[in-house]
Amino acid sequence: MAWDFDTDPEFQRELDWADEFVRTEVEPLDLVFKNPFDKSDTAAMSYTQPLKDAVKRRGLWACHLGPELGGPGFGQLKLALLNEILGRSVWAPSIFGCQAPDSGNAEILAHYGTPAQQAEYLRPLLDGEIGSCYVMTEPHAGSDPTLFTTRAVKDGNDWVINGEKWFNSEARHASFWIVMAVTDPEVSAYRGMSMFIVDPRTPGAEIVRDVTVHGFSEHEAYTRFTDVRVPAENLLGPQGGAFAVAQTRLGGGRVHHAMRTVAQINKAFDLMCERAVSRPARNGTLGALQMTQEKIADSWIEMEQFRLLVLRTAWRIDKYQDYRKVRKDISAIKAAMPKVMHDVTQRALHLHGALGVSDEMPLADMLLYSEIMGLVDGPTEVHKITVAKEVLAEYAPHDGLWPSGHLPGLRDKARAHVAARLEHRVGQL
Repeated sequence: MAWDFDTDPEFQRELDWADEFVRTEVEPLDLVFKNPFDKSDTAAMSYTQPLKDAVKRRGLWACHLGPELGGPGFGQLKLALLNEILGRSVWAPSIFGCQAPDSGNAEILAHYGTPAQQAEYLRPLLDGEIGSCYVMTEPHAGSDPTLFTTRAVKDGNDWVINGEKWFNSEARHASFWIVMAVTDPEVSAYRGMSMFIVDPRTPGAEIVRDVTVHGFSEHEAYTRFTDVRVPAENLLGPQGGAFAVAQTRLGGGRVHHAMRTVAQINKAFDLMCERAVSRPARNGTLGALQMTQEKIADSWIEMEQFRLLVLRTAWRIDKYQDYRKVRKDISAIKAAMPKVMHDVTQRALHLHGALGVSDEMPLADMLLYSEIMGLVDGPTEVHKITVAKEVLAEYAPHDGLWPSGHLPGLRDKARAHVAARLEHRVGQL
């Protein structure tokens, strides 16, 4: 039997280094440079390159990848603990080579890319020289891929793509897009969709506009494909295999999202507690008031429960090495994440009064971020349904007129059991 909540000392030293490095060298970047995905910002790229080099020397670059791809091959538990630190800063994932969507796209290319695709796209992506975009959702369908209509039709040695896509993060700054499209409308969407690598400079590929998502990004692109021709060799993975390809990036990504959100929750909690002990009230400070104390107690309990659930999920992924066995756990943290983030942040914002809702504190953006976390990688409602289905599958229906917990029946069985034991003992005397 092994239950252990300690981190091994060797890895704890790496976490301690990352914690100090992010605090002193990376978090200030959020207040100086605008967008880590904009490779044309030469000042930012020049300044951050030595920081990336320091991370590489430390052996903490692209930790989600194996040694054959230049990473240390951390399991999900180690990644979760590291992402809890990186989640404090917008720039930190880029400095550590694990920023979304590039990290997930790199995993797709590593698993499904041909040698030619890996040579052209994977290596510069891993080195942080270029960026990428994952082009999946559609305006009319949201996150339900079974409703997608963007088509890719084979024409000679090319595929021709037509359709529209929606909320494609950082498409404007990406050197290539990974696009999901219907290739066989006559079969189930789970077997009739494929992935393609698309050069955004291809004629007919268009960014209609960038959409700002408050508290998250200014570059969520609305894209349109009009007779976009891509070579047949740009098919990524097997034809009809888009769902299998997509799952390569989603399972672990949801755990990383959750632990980065833990970092944001901690940030809101720290601001709340600092406010509680600093802000004077009529008879002391806000922290001396019982309603404030209730907010702090509720927040700490919810925050710690959520963190342990995420870490347990990461541990189970490492244990089973099969995302299907941890599907319930992953959906559970995805469903819990926005509520905990919202509740803790709302309490922190409220204690800051008018300052809390202003642009001079990060709390209003963080509150909106909680709602975003309820939408990305599948809405909360979908994940709750998954949890319920997985839980109910573990139960069998009970036969009989009364439920298994019906007390009269249980009492009769208990009496019969005790009477039999008593009769046995009397017979032995």
